[in-house]
Amino acid sequence: MSGIQIMRNKAMMSMVCARCFNTITKRFASRRAERQQKREARMQEVIQEKGALSEAAERVYVWGHAATGALGVSTYLRPESRVHFPLPEQHRPARLRFMDENHIEVYDIACGYGFTLFATKRNRRYMVMGTGLNTDSQLGYHEYPKNSGRVLDYIIEPVPISLPGMTDDKLMNVKQLACGRAHSLFLTKEGVFAQGNNSYGQCGRSIVEGEIFHKVSNIQKIEGLPDNISKMVCGADHSLFLTSDGKVYSCGLGADGQTGLQTYENVGQPERLKGDIDGVKIRDIACRADCVLAVSEAGDVFGWGNSEYSQLSMVTSETQVSMPTHLPVRNCGKVMQVATGGSICALLNEKGEVYVWGYGVLGKGPKVDMLQSPSLLPLPLFGVNELQPEVKVTEVKCGMSHFAAVTDLGDVYTWGKGKYGALGLQRVTVQYFPLKIALPAFTHRVECGVDHTVALSRSYA
Repeated sequence: MSGIQIMRNKAMMSMVCARCFNTITKRFASRRAERQQKREARMQEVIQEKGALSEAAERVYVWGHAATGALGVSTYLRPESRVHFPLPEQHRPARLRFMDENHIEVYDIACGYGFTLFATKRNRRYMVMGTGLNTDSQLGYHEYPKNSGRVLDYIIEPVPISLPGMTDDKLMNVKQLACGRAHSLFLTKEGVFAQGNNSYGQCGRSIVEGEIFHKVSNIQKIEGLPDNISKMVCGADHSLFLTSDGKVYSCGLGADGQTGLQTYENVGQPERLKGDIDGVKIRDIACRADCVLAVSEAGDVFGWGNSEYSQLSMVTSETQVSMPTHLPVRNCGKVMQVATGGSICALLNEKGEVYVWGYGVLGKGPKVDMLQSPSLLPLPLFGVNELQPEVKVTEVKCGMSHFAAVTDLGDVYTWGKGKYGALGLQRVTVQYFPLKIALPAFTHRVECGVDHTVALSRSYA
């Protein structure tokens, strides 16, 4: 065969290969186009399946510091598989499935320093449950296994808390919970009960020098309170009680004047506050650490306690205020709710607007870290726009250094310091403006601990 013929044969083979390659390529392209069309068709097709008994159900979501067990998800600290590692932090909202799996409905929550309380009901049986840090018996006496003498300092999923003299019927009367640094309060129809650390009288009983709080059962009823307590609030180491007719009582640590009893001494029995709130009907009180805010039915704001970070600089240049003092809050409308953390403060008016002041990450950008008087957070930060012009914030809460707000659309916005994932924004960095977190439910209540957050939500039917 001549060289010319060999070259012709090679050229013909190249043409055949190119033809086959083009055919195969076109075939693959055609199949790819068909798959893409089917995919787009499926995306455009909406299929909704709803059972006959489908209805909205209560859900609990948790996020933040998990190492103490405060989130109540046992697998975070005790993984189900050896290939998984413990999860000390949860950076985004996670559903507390323990409640769903046991058919437990939660109707009240309280967050302490590394622990959480739940007021629950199941099959008409009402009980209080707790999870997290228990080194001062703030969650009661829990022995595991029974009769072993091994008392738990950490509880990693919710367990029942025994209240003295409570039958199943009477447990229906548990109306509210509150948590401090290491003590817990329970408001029932039979009165207010307290347990945990009482070093400063925060449990409403006499201070006993050298008392041991570790691995004991010390829950007791607080004596000296009126029968019409409607709300309780815990600071770090003091307690406040609001009556239905607007009077305020307190006890506990007074080093910063946070008891409001015109003293800097510790108080072991609840006493009624006077000062500028004497004769005024108070509708709301708030405290997370050592600064206290209160608001009256008329919308006036009062404050006392720690003012090292300008929380109360509207009325004093001192760092402490030992009695309730009227704060000249101006141009904020009628105030309905207040909130205060370690050095941050907020108020909510009847229009659903949020005002902030104090020191820290306040929600007004990285250049504003100190405000001596309340300043409005722009409404669009909470979802107000042309399509949703009527959105209102219905609740605002403070952790030690972060905020959380709930709107009437059931959305939750957080801002502040994101340590341990307490903001639920999938990161631990600082958030300088309110940002909506991803929650697959309608939220109607949120509570902030020092470094964790819990939300009560309702699923979409």
